[in-house]
Amino acid sequence: MRAVAAEIVDAVTTGGQSLDAAIADNEGRVSANDRSLLRMLCYGALRHHWQLSGWARKLLARPLKRKDSVINALLSLGLYQLVDTRIPDHAAVSQTVEAARLLRRPKHAGLINACLRRFQRENLAAGPQDDEEGRWNHPQWLIDTFRRDWPDDWEAILAANDERAPMWLRVNSSRNQVAEYREKLDGAGISADPLAGFPDALRLSEPVLVEGLPGFADGDASVQDAAAQLAARWLLTGSCGRILDACAAPGGKSGHLLELGGDDIALTAVESDVSRIDGINQNLGRLGQSATIIAADASKPWEWWDGESFDGILLDAPCSATGVIRRHPDIKLLRRASDIQDLSRLQSALLEALWPLLSPGGRLLYATCSTLAAENDVVVAEFLASHDDAMEDDVLPNNNIRDLMRRKVCGYQVLPGTAGLDGFYYARLEKKVS
Repeated sequence: MRAVAAEIVDAVTTGGQSLDAAIADNEGRVSANDRSLLRMLCYGALRHHWQLSGWARKLLARPLKRKDSVINALLSLGLYQLVDTRIPDHAAVSQTVEAARLLRRPKHAGLINACLRRFQRENLAAGPQDDEEGRWNHPQWLIDTFRRDWPDDWEAILAANDERAPMWLRVNSSRNQVAEYREKLDGAGISADPLAGFPDALRLSEPVLVEGLPGFADGDASVQDAAAQLAARWLLTGSCGRILDACAAPGGKSGHLLELGGDDIALTAVESDVSRIDGINQNLGRLGQSATIIAADASKPWEWWDGESFDGILLDAPCSATGVIRRHPDIKLLRRASDIQDLSRLQSALLEALWPLLSPGGRLLYATCSTLAAENDVVVAEFLASHDDAMEDDVLPNNNIRDLMRRKVCGYQVLPGTAGLDGFYYARLEKKVS
């Protein structure tokens, strides 16, 4: 199993593959009983990549050759087991050494053993980190960006990004009340708590497999972070009729819109990635909901729009996903500083393209799971400055969330880790009636 974990981590750090894709490609190689441990080790090694890499550099007399990069990944996994898991030290060392042989690199087995033994003997974990990247387990460009955008909060953001995210559920309000579903969870031995201001959300004390959730297959609940659950209620406050979900995959927000809107809305969901359309259909099918689903580029409405205006538009824009790093630690390795400018251009292009589709008096909710100003309030402020028919509707969906939201130049930001939430940005824009 550790050999497979090393190949997954190497696929991310050296091959540039996403962690989700690498796990999906390889977890079938291990037994079902080992898959949770496989995931834990892979996620942990990537969360602490810079710290572990710093220790590895101290332990290795010379850098390994590129063709042996999987051994770097294996060494990181061994170090992670020693410092941040309950795996007995002797088992962590012996199993990691054996993994080198399974990777057909028996000559490196002795090296792995020597490095891990020295790490224990010299207690290197107790020493200081040599640089900010090692201390915060983020690339320097991202540390610098957080420091600039959030001068009072950057350290808390970095720390929250390295935590394990809780599991949140969205209770299907068309089928159950939260209190009613919570009783069902209790009956299944699953502990969960609500959060004021999030009417459909429950936070599980411990993650569980979705198969163990009462009524999951029948659509009684969905897995969705509570911060993401703000989108549907925020958009539908004062809006009904024709609704557009402009970047819909994987369909979580589409499902929530339909649960809340019922017969009062007609939903069109647009997604440019054809490979993700099946996921939207499956999610809506499980919920017993339906929508008009279009495989198209939302930024090119002339290719798919029927010419009839929408009363509400949800633009959950493609972004750096820097607000959900704790769920996807590979973001820290795969994202580049140069990506942010390209993403902000795309976000602006989507706003420009979709605004003419909105009816006068209608509202567009701009949302990202980013915590970077360049993708959030900067994009919205520039848009408002260049559109006389647009204004911000800055009323929150309810007062219970006001202390969780950071007011920006335009819109509101939830910082990762706040009340156990992911990082999300929201700005609701209204089209003036001429």
